Amino acid sequence: MLALKQALSLVSTKMLGGWQPSNETGLEAWYKYQTGITLNGSDVSAWADSSSNSFDMVQATASEQPAYNAGAIDFDASATQNLQSTSEIDLSGAFTIGIRLAAKSSNVTVLGSNTTSNEFFKINSTTALRFKTDGSLVDITLNSGTFLTDLYLVITRNASNEITLYKNGVAQLDRETLAGTANIDSIGVRKTDLNPYDGTISEIQIYDTESTALTANVNTYLSNL
Repeated sequence: MLALKQALSLVSTKMLGGWQPSNETGLEAWYKYQTGITLNGSDVSAWADSSSNSFDMVQATASEQPAYNAGAIDFDASATQNLQSTSEIDLSGAFTIGIRLAAKSSNVTVLGSNTTSNEFFKINSTTALRFKTDGSLVDITLNSGTFLTDLYLVITRNASNEITLYKNGVAQLDRETLAGTANIDSIGVRKTDLNPYDGTISEIQIYDTESTALTANVNTYLSNL
């Protein structure tokens, strides 16, 4: 009976706990769903980094503060709404980035640097994601469908600099290669306040590592938000 109780206890613990981004030593920044958000009325003045690295995203200008909408951060491109960190996240090698979002239009920046030029992840068209770093860029085209819907994306770069995009857990066939250091210090714009994001973002996870297991965990986690 004791052995049976111990077995049930272990299973219950696993089901209740499960994998968390904070389990990963490669976690650079984590903008967690419904967590670490500071409100100015109904608008977001800060989204704290839930990792231990303190890459907090803030916006002191009231007119540029995105709205808080049912747990998601709602950006209005017409007002150039964005959040920024005082220090950059630098991804020089392999990386994994997971995002839960619902874009309303294309030619919009999801992540970028508002300090360093030519550094961004942008929904370039309704069917293509553009990654630009160190002045070079690649476009990754979807197998089917568009970005203009509620979905989750995982973008990985391996040790050979191959970029893979996962849409709703499915690896897209278009694979591109791009080396360089990706600089990130803003959500919703790139330097200087260009291509502002339009739509909602619920969660962002950024890692300086890449693996099959990590990709699977991030996809599963985002699918359950």
